[in-house]
Amino acid sequence: MTYLLCYLLLINIVTFIEMGHDKGQAKKGGRRVPEKRLFTLAALGGGIGGWLGMRTWRHKTKHRSFVIGIPLLIGLNAICVIVIAIYM
Repeated sequence: MTYLLCYLLLINIVTFIEMGHDKGQAKKGGRRVPEKRLFTLAALGGGIGGWLGMRTWRHKTKHRSFVIGIPLLIGLNAICVIVIAIYM
């Protein structure tokens, strides 16, 4: 269970940082982080980090796919954690 919690903490930190990096790149016209990567990180357990990144940097908040998709991925993450916790 400790490994799972460490993994979730790490993936959420990475997702949060990637959202911030993408916002920074958007502001200065640099190379952006692909949306597919942001969704993949959120799907792999970083949903909360993605949501916090959206709120902290006000990034991707007008994209319907993110406004709906990230909360759905948080729900999927929660279901996966519960299932893993039951079978561990």
